Amino acid sequence: MKIAFSPCPNDTFIFHAWVHGLIPGAPKLDVTYADIDITNSLAADCNGPEVLKVSYAALPWVLSEYALLPCGGALGRGCGPLVLVSGRAVAAGKPAVLAGKRVAVPGERSTAYLLFRLWADQNVPGGVGDIVILPFYEIMPAVRGGLVDAGLVIHEARFTYPYYGLTMLADLGSWWESDTSLPIPLGAIIARRSLDLTAVAEWIRASVRYARVHPETSQEYVLSHAQELSPDVAKAHINLYVNEFTENLGDTGYNAVNTLLGRAARAGLVPGIDSAALT
Repeated sequence: MKIAFSPCPNDTFIFHAWVHGLIPGAPKLDVTYADIDITNSLAADCNGPEVLKVSYAALPWVLSEYALLPCGGALGRGCGPLVLVSGRAVAAGKPAVLAGKRVAVPGERSTAYLLFRLWADQNVPGGVGDIVILPFYEIMPAVRGGLVDAGLVIHEARFTYPYYGLTMLADLGSWWESDTSLPIPLGAIIARRSLDLTAVAEWIRASVRYARVHPETSQEYVLSHAQELSPDVAKAHINLYVNEFTENLGDTGYNAVNTLLGRAARAGLVPGIDSAALT
């Protein structure tokens, strides 16, 4: 079975057991490791993998071929994208500083970008200027080097941005939670509708459970894909993104996804969907 997910610690931690043949009855996996903007594109390809990790923001474009699985993704609290500026930015801490400015983002079909646009509509008078698409690992260097005025960052950048001399202008997860009282939907696991979706979900859940019971067995695998992260940062990343919603979205998780995509559709950022298509 072909699968695509990111090399980030939460994904490799979650799928370690399945990738290494530790889940009884689960098929062997052919893994593609790719950043989220690439997996979003793969989902739009009729020859894409059977299972893959995508942004929740990408769901409206792929639900005809893929189903959202109720497990394995990234949804939680205190784990949202950050808007960063350099230490030289004037009036750091005031969103209006972004009016007309160049902002780097990790993909226009990313959840981070949806949140940024919804937040900016409320908080940046006149809106931002040019949007520059960069791989997530290039964004902080671009802000530090002055190539862009601000950057929208995800993943381990929550823990590492001070090393780049950058300042957090906004925590979009905190904004979202304050505005909606819901957790933030980040990354979804989807599978082709032609598969036995119940079986795929159970294999993923089994892999999650194995990882939690035997965290030490995945450490070498996680760190080998963690793009030079320290063990402490990788562990913090896992602790943040692997939570109660990883094993089961539940009613709260589905409500969060519907709320995000509903707001984004009303803002003209994504096509509208029937909420029944998510379950």
